[in-house]
Amino acid sequence: METRSLLIEIGTEELPPKALKSLAEAFAEGIDSGLKKARLEPTSYEYFAAPRRLAVLLGDVPLQQTDQHVTQRGPSIQAAYDNEGNPSKAATGFARSCGVEVDQLGRFKTSKGEWLVHTRTEEGRPTTDCLKPIVEKALADLPIPKRMRWGDSDHEFVRPVHWVTIVFGSDPVALTILGLEASHFTFGHRFHAPDPLPLDRADRYESLLRESGHVIADFEQRKALIETMVQREADRLNARPILNDDLLDEVTALVEWPVAITGGFEPEFLDIPAEALITTMQDNQKYFPLVDQNQTLMPHFITISNIESLDPDIVRKGNERVVRPRLADASFFWKQDQKHPLLSRQSALKRVIFQNKLGTVYEKVQRIALLSSALAGYLHGDQDKAERAAQLSKCDLVTEMVGEFASLQGTMGKYYATLEGEDSEVAKALDEQYMPRFAGDQLPTSACGQALALADKTDTLVGIFAIGQKPSGNSDPYGLRRSALGVLRILIEKRLSIDLAAMLQLAADGLSTKLKSSGAVNDVLDFMMERLRGYYNEQGYSPQLFEAVHALGVTNPLDFDERIKAVKHFSELPEAQSLAAANKRISNILKKVEGEQIQSVNLDNLIEPAEKALYEQIETFSTTVQPGFQEGRYTEGLQILAQLKHPVDHFFDSVMVMTDDQQLKSNRIALLTRLRDLFSTVADLSLLPAE
Repeated sequence: METRSLLIEIGTEELPPKALKSLAEAFAEGIDSGLKKARLEPTSYEYFAAPRRLAVLLGDVPLQQTDQHVTQRGPSIQAAYDNEGNPSKAATGFARSCGVEVDQLGRFKTSKGEWLVHTRTEEGRPTTDCLKPIVEKALADLPIPKRMRWGDSDHEFVRPVHWVTIVFGSDPVALTILGLEASHFTFGHRFHAPDPLPLDRADRYESLLRESGHVIADFEQRKALIETMVQREADRLNARPILNDDLLDEVTALVEWPVAITGGFEPEFLDIPAEALITTMQDNQKYFPLVDQNQTLMPHFITISNIESLDPDIVRKGNERVVRPRLADASFFWKQDQKHPLLSRQSALKRVIFQNKLGTVYEKVQRIALLSSALAGYLHGDQDKAERAAQLSKCDLVTEMVGEFASLQGTMGKYYATLEGEDSEVAKALDEQYMPRFAGDQLPTSACGQALALADKTDTLVGIFAIGQKPSGNSDPYGLRRSALGVLRILIEKRLSIDLAAMLQLAADGLSTKLKSSGAVNDVLDFMMERLRGYYNEQGYSPQLFEAVHALGVTNPLDFDERIKAVKHFSELPEAQSLAAANKRISNILKKVEGEQIQSVNLDNLIEPAEKALYEQIETFSTTVQPGFQEGRYTEGLQILAQLKHPVDHFFDSVMVMTDDQQLKSNRIALLTRLRDLFSTVADLSLLPAE
C-alpha cells in the first residue's frame, strides 16, 4: 500500500514555556494513537516544539484505511426457524436490516449455541477524510489546565491559534481546525522571517524552518545547541556555567533561534550569598550564572536571546540593566534581615498557619524540637544542639529574603545563624533540614541536621495522615511521598539504625495534644513501606526479594537494607533455587499441621541417616551463624547456610515427613520448623523464585 509522510502543525501565540515540551509530546502521541485506531498506522513519528508551534511529523502513513470485515450477529438458530425449518419473523427482519435474503446469511457456532450472522466488508476511507476528528481529539485531550478563547470565536486552546498547517506527502489538506482553514503555509521567526513559508513536502518541514524561517523546530536539538553556546561563552571567560536542566528546558521553550550573550554586574553584589544571586538570575531572568574553577560565583552571566541582533552590545546592556534592580533588591533584603536576630522572629511564626487542624508553624517548631532532641539521642548526637536547631529552623520563613525567594528557606537561615555566631553544626542543620529537596539530592551529613530533617518530615507525615489528607492519585499537596522517601534515604544511605514504627510513634505522641494521631502510625508505616518497595524497585531489586524481607515485618530501614542485599546475594548462588524450593515445601507442610503442638527435636526419634545428618548440620550451622545474624552479618550467614542444600535435598529424597507414625511425624515437623526458623531469621526464602 502506498504511504506518505504527514505533517500537522498548530501555530499559536507564545506557549507556556514550562508546559511546551509535555504539550508537544502529548499532541504527537494523540495523533499517532488516533491514526492507529483508524487503521492508518504510521511507522514512526517525531514531535516539534517551539514557542509559537506544536507539530508532529509521521512517517509512512497509508493513503487510505485498510478494508474492514464487520460481522453482525442476528437471532439464534432456534429463534430463526420454526419446527418445519421456515424462517421466522426474527430471521427475515434481520436479513432485511442487512440488505440480504435469509439464505445469504451465515452461521456462527460456539459452545453456547448457534446464531445467524451477516458479514460485510467496509471499504477503507481516504486518510484525508479521517484526519479532522483525529486532530480535534488530540487537541482536546492535551493536558491544559485552563483553556482560553480569543476574538469572537467559541474555540478554546491554551493560547490563541493563528495558523494550521497540514501537508500529506506533497499535498495540502484542506480542513477546518479550531476555526481556521488548514493550508500548506507555515511561518518562521516572528521578526527574522515573518512572511508565509510554503511547505512543498511534509518531510521538509524541519529543514524549511531552519533554512528559511530562522526557527530550530526540534526541541532537543535546540536545547543541545543552547547548552553548547553557553559552554562556549563560559570557556571564553575561563568559567563554568551553572546548568540546571529545568532552566535549560524553560529557556529552550522561550526561543526559536537562540543566540548566547554574556553580560555582567557590579562585583560588590558578590557580598550577598551566592544562592540568592543565583536564584534571582535563574528564576527571574532565566540567566545562566557562572562560577570560576573554585566554584566561586563570578560577576557574569549568560543569557539566551531569541533574535540575532545587528548590535549584540545593545542586547547585552539591556539585560545588564534589567538584572541590576533584582540584585539591588537582594542586597537590600540581605542587609535588612540582619537587623533582627533569627530567634527574635520566632514569635512571628505564631501568626503563620502550617495547617488549620495542625496549628501554626510555631506549634510545629515546638513539636519537632522535642522530636529532634530524642532522635539526636538515638544517633548519639548532641541533643541540645538538635533542639536549638529546631527552635531556629523556621525563623527564616519570615525574613525578607525568603519572602521574596521561597526556595532559599533553610539556606538563608544557615547564613543568618552563622553571622550571629551560632554553633556551626546548628547553622548547618538549618539548611540540611530540607534535604533531600528533590530526587537524587544530597542528604544531611551532620547528626544535628539528620535529626532535624527526620523530625520535620516525620511530624508532617503523621500529622497530615492523622487529619485524613493522605495522598491520593496524583494529588500530594504536602509532598508526603517526597518526605517519606527522604526519611528512608537518610536512614539507609547515612546508615542510621532507627526503627520507623518507634519514630512515627514519637511523632504521634508529640501531636497527641492537638488531635488523636496514634491511629495514623500504622497507616504512615504502610505508606512508607510502599515507598521503600519503589526505592528498591528503582535499584533493580525484584518484587520477590522485597517481599521475602517484608514478610518478616522488618521496620528498621537500615536493617531492611542489609537483609535485602544479603538475600539478593544469596539468590545469585547456585544453591539458591533448590533451597527456595525446599523452604516453599517446608512452608506448605507446616501450614497443614498448623495448630498441632510441635515439640523440640527428640534425638531418639531421629532414625533415618538423612534426618540425623540434617539435624547435625542445622545444629552446627546454627551455632556458627546465629551470633552473626544478631550482629547484622546476614550475607555471611546465608552464604554459610547455602551449604545445607545437599543435606536438605537428601532429607526430602529419603525421608517421609507425613508418616503414619505420629511420633516420627511430629519430630520431623519439629526438625523442619527448626530449619525454617534458621533461614527465616533473615527473610522468608519461600517467597523467592524456586526451581
